[in-house]
Amino acid sequence: MRPALLIVGHGTKSAAGCAQFAQLVERVQARTPYADVAGGFLELAPPPIQDAVRGLVEAGHRTIDVVPLVLVAAGHSKGDIPAALARERLRHPGLAFRYGRPLGPHPDLLAVAEARLEAVVPREQWADTAVVLVGRGATDPDANAEVAKTARLLQEGRGIGTVETAFISLAEPSVPQGMERAARLGFSRVVVLPWFLFVGVLPERITAQAAEWAAQHPGVEVLPAGLIGPGDELAGVVLERWGEIGGADLRMNCDTCAYRVALPGFEDKVGAAQTPHDHPDDPAHGHDHPHDHEHAH
Repeated sequence: MRPALLIVGHGTKSAAGCAQFAQLVERVQARTPYADVAGGFLELAPPPIQDAVRGLVEAGHRTIDVVPLVLVAAGHSKGDIPAALARERLRHPGLAFRYGRPLGPHPDLLAVAEARLEAVVPREQWADTAVVLVGRGATDPDANAEVAKTARLLQEGRGIGTVETAFISLAEPSVPQGMERAARLGFSRVVVLPWFLFVGVLPERITAQAAEWAAQHPGVEVLPAGLIGPGDELAGVVLERWGEIGGADLRMNCDTCAYRVALPGFEDKVGAAQTPHDHPDDPAHGHDHPHDHEHAH
């Protein structure tokens, strides 16, 4: 039987973002003609995980490998996606899933971020440049720490003046706060670099907030940088994460997982039940596992 890979994206209300996700799935499929590759969204946009799983099951697969297409391990990868997969096992008795880890601050993705920076500022000017790396932001301290780690990894060895961490929602510092910190450190050139895979509502919000801050600080040159995008580098990391599933080295970041370890201020998360996100294209939407929140993607 051909191996099967399911790539799970978060989902977005942006048609362009959905198209980029589809391009990534097609790129991975093109690099693995010996396998069946499908993509599905956790929420907000079709196709839902349910449709992607059904297609693979109808093709004869009884074991499906899953790579969560997320940059950091937060609630979606730790709880929402596994819960959705558990629901699919109820729909398809005997179906098995093997779950991979998030993408993380992979060197290939850091190299893409470096290229996005070089596209807006010549390398010889990097020492006089501040970069504000903007992550999604989460109520999970482990996920926010991963963004801070990414910022430090981007700064190391590249001769960048400073790389400050910021978040577009749910965590601080905010985008304006990160830019203000860069300016107070004495930098008159600030690059705002979103740590996001694809276009969407939140990356657009980053651009808007950066432009608003720039208008209020005419003495600082503010330059927006591009996203990671559905290129060969991202496809390669997905394939690497898939390869780990069948090996002996699959390292999850459980040491600082708020669902396993009592972290200060997040003790109530330990052992919390996990349920799938509602998806409007899933027949179970709004019935068996209602959610009481919305996302801005």
